[in-house]
Amino acid sequence: MKLLKPKFWDKDKISICAILLFPISLLVKLLTFLKNVFGKKKVFSIPIICIGNIYLGGTGKTPFCIELFDILKNLSKNPCFVRKDYNSHRDEIDLLKNNGALVLGKNRTIALSKAIEKKFNVAILDDGFQDQSIKKKLSIICFHEKQWVGNGLIIPAGPLRESFSALARANIVIINGKKNIKIENKIFKNNKLIKIFYIKYEATNIHDFKNKKIISFAGIGNPQNFFDLLKKNSLNLIKQIDFPDHYKYSNIELEDLIEKAKRESAILLTTEKDYFRIDKKHKSTINYLKIKVVMENKNQFIEEIKKYI
Repeated sequence: MKLLKPKFWDKDKISICAILLFPISLLVKLLTFLKNVFGKKKVFSIPIICIGNIYLGGTGKTPFCIELFDILKNLSKNPCFVRKDYNSHRDEIDLLKNNGALVLGKNRTIALSKAIEKKFNVAILDDGFQDQSIKKKLSIICFHEKQWVGNGLIIPAGPLRESFSALARANIVIINGKKNIKIENKIFKNNKLIKIFYIKYEATNIHDFKNKKIISFAGIGNPQNFFDLLKKNSLNLIKQIDFPDHYKYSNIELEDLIEKAKRESAILLTTEKDYFRIDKKHKSTINYLKIKVVMENKNQFIEEIKKYI
C-alpha cells in the first residue's frame, strides 16, 4: 500500500477527521469480525511463525523476520520466508531474498504449499496476521514504541488494521524501542499470557557517514523513525524528505535529489528498503544505512521459539 500517513492518525486526541471517518472504520471492524468468525483455517505440516502487526506499517517487521531466520538457522532448522507476492512490495521481497530463502505465491496458502514441497521445515510468514485462512503455530506482533497504536482507531479513522483486542490471538509482542510499562500493561489487559520482548536498531555502517553533510530520504511506514536514528547517531542531517510507503522513485525525482546533494556538497542517504527501489543507474550515487536488530533477553526469546518448533 503506497501510503503517506495522515498526521492525525498518530495524535493522542481524536481529531475531527477521525470522527468523520469513524463510520467507515466501524464497517471495516465488522467485516474483520465476520472474516474471523466464519473463516476456515488450513492446517499445514510444518510450523508456521507469523510475524505481523495491527498498526499499519513501520513497526520493524521485516528486519525482525531476518533476525528470526538467523535464529532458526542457528537452531539447525531449514527455514524460509513466505510471502504473498505483491508487486507493490518488491522492496521487502528483495530485502528478504537477499537475506535468506524466500517462497512466494499469489496467495499465502499456495506459497506455504510450495515451501513444504521444497522441504523447508519452518515457515516465517512475513505479514498475514489478519489472514484467517491459515493455522499459525506462533503469532508474533510488532509495535514501534514511538507510534504505538496512534489514536487507537481502525483505518481509515486511525492506523490500526484491527482492534487492539486482536492481541488475544497472539503469543509474543515485539516492541521496537525502550521498555514502556504503560504499554506493557495495556497489552497484558488483552492477553495475560503474552510474552513481551524489546528490540532496537543498530546501524552497522554509521561511521561511513560521520563528518559529512547528509540529505536523507525515505519512503517507509514511518520515515521519521529513520531520520531520528540518524540524528541519534549524531550525523549532520541538513535535509530530510519523506515519501509514501513503498514509493516507486522516478528517474526525474532521483536526479533532482542527486542535484540537490551536489549543490549542498552533501551525500544522499536512505534506507536499505528504499535502496532496493532505486534504478540501477543511480545506485552508485546514493548510500543506504545498514541496520541489524539487537534484541534484549535474546536467549529467553530463543527458548520461547523452541517451544513451537
